[in-house]
Amino acid sequence: MRIKVKKILIGLSGLLFLLSAMVALAADPLPSWNDGNTKQAILAFVEKVTTPGSPDFVPSAERIATFDNDGTLWPSHPMYAQLAFGLDRVKTLAPRHPEWKTKQPFKAVLDNDLEALGAAGEKGMAEFEAIVTDWLEKARHPRFKRRYTDLAYQPMLELLQYLRANGFKTYIVSGGGVEFMRPWTEKVYGVPPEQVVGSTIKTKYEMRNGKPVLMRLPQIDFIDDKTGKPIGINTFIGRRPVAAFGNSSGDREMLEWTGAGSGCAADDAGVPRRRQA
Repeated sequence: MRIKVKKILIGLSGLLFLLSAMVALAADPLPSWNDGNTKQAILAFVEKVTTPGSPDFVPSAERIATFDNDGTLWPSHPMYAQLAFGLDRVKTLAPRHPEWKTKQPFKAVLDNDLEALGAAGEKGMAEFEAIVTDWLEKARHPRFKRRYTDLAYQPMLELLQYLRANGFKTYIVSGGGVEFMRPWTEKVYGVPPEQVVGSTIKTKYEMRNGKPVLMRLPQIDFIDDKTGKPIGINTFIGRRPVAAFGNSSGDREMLEWTGAGSGCAADDAGVPRRRQA
């Protein structure tokens, strides 16, 4: 009998511990954040824009939050993930192109010159998505030796979830290629592909083997960086964000565009730079 009672008590203790942890998590939606001014400013901002009757209340349809990706949501050092992807692709395709051994920028890539990056040939959009997905599954970060998709910053994942739980629609607005990001952002960040704004290359529609396909062309269409970010936001989202988060000079214009409205713009540390809401 004593053994059974002891087991019951142990089980109850475990249950109470689990419940207390769940309560603590509910009470603190950003548990990985340091308890400081940045965290408090974010919590205060969300409270005032989501509280009906508040002079700063923002209807849920207008609660747009934009996030840079590289360096903001996952690591950007020692190189951008898309750069690593490009380098790997050039080396993989090199046996088919012996002329690359003497042709720049391919020669520099094959010689491990990280300042150079090349791209060649046309790829169908579906094929490109499959290539990206396969590469992300196999590639490992040079420093952490883990998949890139396993390296998303936990505090930022909590922030994304916290904002969505409060009626925000979260977007990624990145200088990275939109077709590189869309295959995995929903799984990693909870951001679906239609809410990803990024740089694009030109595409064309054509029939191949009796089937309609979109083909990637080796021509730049739009660069979603610096002044391009507000343009991309206006073109593809159609609303000015009320919150924006970035980490580099390439995000400055997005933060300015957000801060000039009734919103909150945050820099590398998540510190609100300007708030008018």
